[in-house]
Amino acid sequence: MNILIAEDDPFHRAFLAVTVREALPGCEAVLEAEGGEQAVKLARDNRIDGVVMDIQMPEVSGIAAASRIWETRPDMRILFWSNYSDEAYVRGVSRIVPKEAVYGYVLKTASAQRLGLAMMGIFLEDQCIIDREVRGVQQRAMDLHEGLSNTEFEVLTDIALGLTDKAIAARRGISTRSVQSRLKQLYEKLGIDQQPHDDEGPVFNSRARAVALALSRGLLNLEGMSLGEAKLRRWLEKGQ
Repeated sequence: MNILIAEDDPFHRAFLAVTVREALPGCEAVLEAEGGEQAVKLARDNRIDGVVMDIQMPEVSGIAAASRIWETRPDMRILFWSNYSDEAYVRGVSRIVPKEAVYGYVLKTASAQRLGLAMMGIFLEDQCIIDREVRGVQQRAMDLHEGLSNTEFEVLTDIALGLTDKAIAARRGISTRSVQSRLKQLYEKLGIDQQPHDDEGPVFNSRARAVALALSRGLLNLEGMSLGEAKLRRWLEKGQ
């Protein structure tokens, strides 16, 4: 078994290498990447059986790197190891996981023992291992009354990218009326439908307010927006 570690911090990378050796004594080789781009290249050029992936890395994030690896290796077992359990990160991972893929999401606050058990479960027993805190975020995100649906999250991302109703309709293949309906549902979930008014109307611009609230609540982040921008550029290029 060959395991790839993708982690930009040298101390954390060394810790992971030791943990892999202890948890997986049959591991033949441990390859190390300092960033997402290098991780993708190593996974492409070597026989890799599993990846331990930090989520937040410079230039190419762990989510973007995992997405690229899964494009050619949907059977790759990946353990995400992160400081973050914000909904934006959890959704970002959930949206790229191939059907039936084996993966895990363990926080860096977990003990070395817990991390080792997760490695054994994912890489040896083909079990999905998700930290309780992350699982709670997943469940809240799926709650129809409190969490955003996938379509509401899409329209949130689209307005954060600056798209008009007409552009969103074209991109998603729906009518502008459907876009407005999704925006209305989004505003209700975020409480923007109850925003204060003065004599001249609403105090806030609803679109800008939605993005600001989403950022403050961890629904959007730099990693997710970078992925969204890349997908938007690909869509724009197809239309030219």
